[in-house]
Amino acid sequence: MKKLDIRYEDKDLIVVNKPCKLLTIKGEREEKNLYEEVSAYVKKQNPHNKIFVVHRLDKETSGLVIFAKSEQIKRALQSNWNFVTREYIAVVEDIMPKKKDKLVNYLRETKTFQVYVAHTGDKAITNYEVMHHNKKYSLLKINIETGRKNQIRVQLSNIGNTIVGDKKYGAKTNPLNRLGLMASKLVFIHPKKGVEIKLELDMPESYLNLVK
Repeated sequence: MKKLDIRYEDKDLIVVNKPCKLLTIKGEREEKNLYEEVSAYVKKQNPHNKIFVVHRLDKETSGLVIFAKSEQIKRALQSNWNFVTREYIAVVEDIMPKKKDKLVNYLRETKTFQVYVAHTGDKAITNYEVMHHNKKYSLLKINIETGRKNQIRVQLSNIGNTIVGDKKYGAKTNPLNRLGLMASKLVFIHPKKGVEIKLELDMPESYLNLVK
């Protein structure tokens, strides 16, 4: 087991930088997942320790994931989830139609788990801002107001700017040999301490190199 990339930990919660191509929790098949790795880590400290899933990232998306160490903390975080700042960094194909925009769509899912934009469904709101671009790629800072499955990937693909490496939603290129999407920043109020916790990952050099 690779060493966990822990970005914050106290007696109430733990925040881990999830690598890409790792599930947050176990799927239908027996696959490695972050939940089991974090659970094994806390049980080494005390066999009675438990962790609870607060939110998830797609298997292909890397970045910050919070786990609670009690049901009480899990419920407290989830009940205030709309007030949590969740920022992402993405590299998409082509030049964006606008430097800055709010994407609002309704999403539905097929029986084969493909999410798509529809006239009715679950409302998804994604804000983006272009940080750098060249003729082939754009580097975006993204803030989401809702947490729908695959929402960033689907909404960007819908306007013709698919995330690089996202074959599922029509990407033509895969220069990073992975999905070009990272959950880069979390800002939330600690449920017990009442203080603001702000965590941010460094911009990957590989992302910057693509838009030089």
